[in-house]
Amino acid sequence: MNPLARKPFHILLVEDSPADVLLTKEALSDSKLLVELHVAENGMEAMEFLRHNGPYSEAPTPDLVLLDLNLPLKDGREVLAEVKADPHLRSIPIVVLTTSQAEEDVLRAYGLHANCYITKPVDFESFVNVVRSIQQFWFSIVTLPRHPELERCG
Repeated sequence: MNPLARKPFHILLVEDSPADVLLTKEALSDSKLLVELHVAENGMEAMEFLRHNGPYSEAPTPDLVLLDLNLPLKDGREVLAEVKADPHLRSIPIVVLTTSQAEEDVLRAYGLHANCYITKPVDFESFVNVVRSIQQFWFSIVTLPRHPELERCG
């Protein structure tokens, strides 16, 4: 198959820190995989994106969500609970990528059916390596569900 004919993998990054958004973009910039990063700055925006509401009516259904827990308007725990309770969205893998190392956050995230919980490294090189490892695992090793009934574009 022609690699240029492949559809890109879509990642929704739900992150309110511009620095972490920039680091994630940097980590994905030299990828050998075709990856498109979409960013939601808060939980309300993330749910609009996932449900194709408002300005996101043509947004693709992401193959993976990278979710921070500490977000404005609607926190990551609420987003996780809503997504996993929605039969149309629950099969989208969600990787919690947050600064919290609190055991209660880890337990609650897995209780809400997070697919993975990762504590963000504080230094640049480690952060980039973690994001690249996530990408490698989820897009090169794991078989992901496709959501043709939810696709709007892409």
